[in-house]
Parts: sequence; structure tokens; C-alpha cells
Amino acid sequence: MLAAREDEALEEQLDPKRSPFVTAVAFMLAAAILIPLLNAEVKYLGLFYPVIQLLWCRYFGHVVFMLVVFAPRKGKALFRSRRPWLQIVRSLLFCLTSFLMFCALQYVPVGTAAAVSFTAPMVVLVLSPIMLGETVGLLKTVAAISGFAGALFVIQPGGDAFHPAVLLVLLSACTSALTQILSRKLASHDTPETSNTYMAAAGFVLTSLMLPFFWQSPDSLVHVGLLVSMGILGGCGHYCLVRAFEVAPAPFVAPFTYLQIVGASLLGYLLFSELPNLWSCIGTFIIVLSGLVVLLGEQYLESRRPRTSTRSSG
Repeated sequence: MLAAREDEALEEQLDPKRSPFVTAVAFMLAAAILIPLLNAEVKYLGLFYPVIQLLWCRYFGHVVFMLVVFAPRKGKALFRSRRPWLQIVRSLLFCLTSFLMFCALQYVPVGTAAAVSFTAPMVVLVLSPIMLGETVGLLKTVAAISGFAGALFVIQPGGDAFHPAVLLVLLSACTSALTQILSRKLASHDTPETSNTYMAAAGFVLTSLMLPFFWQSPDSLVHVGLLVSMGILGGCGHYCLVRAFEVAPAPFVAPFTYLQIVGASLLGYLLFSELPNLWSCIGTFIIVLSGLVVLLGEQYLESRRPRTSTRSSG
């Protein structure tokens, strides 16, 4: 069934008005702005408010977004999961990922954090034989090693630009990889809307329990607006990612996720005057190239499989 959808999408690209590829690119461009903008707000607001409060605002807005957009159509089915405990574990891992990233952004340039976070697919490659029983070939192994080497160029341990907080981003990439692996396990059981709702709700409940110990009243209406917009940006950003992968084949959409590095670097320069040095640029290029090699390898293997084989959609 998924193969038929992909064939239909390929035919429709001849008509730009109907092409799912144009729609998917539009969603990915929006995500490349919204998600880095959320991180930029976290970096700025972290000067005034605790990370727990920022996380709460982010998840509160995300929960509201999911309920407003999907609850009217899905009803109780939005919360119905075949693997609720696995959903909870995945959601808590995602919350930990966000917490580590939010902490790191107080000290690490936005573009650097974005680049290092994209080592998560390399971590997935390392863990997939153990947790998913997948075979990792030589090309993927070389790509993973290269991706980690690129991260070292960006991190520059021992250099003047090194800050220990960047290790939190690397740890965040590891927890993100675990989240992605659990997402693969859940893809054949629950809808993306249900998974995203669990992810937002678990983070909201967890941070709500801790919020009374960290809450600080906003200093101005500008801060109130920024705190409110965090959840909107996070919810809309993840929605755009999900929709892009729904309307077009994953091998086409996935490379566009790296536009987030471009968006983050641009915002880092415009808002915080952050300019990456030469080694950071080289490292970012290696990370992106390694990720694309992995994606193209997946696409090639997928094309060699029989069209009648069973495939699950994410």
C-alpha cells in the first residue's frame, strides 16, 4: 500500500499544483525555521528563567496545539495506544532530550547545537543491530564513524571554542536516538498523532510536578509572549515534520531535515552574532554528508527489495 502511495506521488510531481513533493518541501522549510526559532528563544529566555519553566511552557503549548488540531477529529482515539508503557518511556526520553538541549543552549551557539544534534542518526546506526535486529553494512559503518568525526570537528575538544556544555548536546543526541528507535517500534502500533500527543502530555505532566519549585513570574509582556510562543513553535514545528513525512516518501523528505542546521546558523548570527569558525563548518559538512550517505543507502536498499514486501509507514 505504501509502495502504491509512493508511485502515485512520483506521478503527481509532473503537476506542481498537485505534487506532494512541493507540499513536503514547504513543510520542511517551515520546520527549518520554527524549530531553530524555538531554540533561539530558549537561549534568550534562559538568561531570565529556569530550564524547567521553559520546558513547561514548551510542553503546555504543545499539548494545547495537539488537542486543538487533532482532538476534534480523533476524539478519545487520540489517547488510545496499543503500547502505552512504551509510549511513556519514549516520551520521557524525549523530555530528557529537550532538557539536555535547553541546558546546553545557554552556553553553546545555536548552530553548533543543531549540527551536533544531527549525530543522532549515527547513534541509531550503532544501536539498531542490538535494539532492532537490523544489519549495518560497511558503508553505513563508515558513514557513522565519519559523522562522529565531524562532531569532533564541531566540538573541538581542547580548543579555544570548546565549552563542556556541548557534551550535553552529544548526550541529547544519544537520548534522541533512543527515542527514534522506540518510534520505529511504535510506528506499526500507533498513529503519529497519538505518539506526538503522548510525547507532549508526558512532558507537560512531568514538568508540571516540578514547576512550583522553579516558577518565576515573567518580567514583561514581551517575555510573556515569548514564553507562550515556545509551545506554539514546538507544536507547529513537529507537526510540519510529521506532515512532510506523510505527504511524500521518506527518502525524499529526510535530507531536508538538515535545513534546520542552516536555519539555526542563520538565527544564531542574526540574533546572537554567532559565527562558526572554519573547523565548525568542516565538521558540519561532514555530519550532513554522512547523514545523506546513510539516507541514500537506505533508499538504495529499499529500491532493491521486492515491491510486494511488507513495509511499515512512520
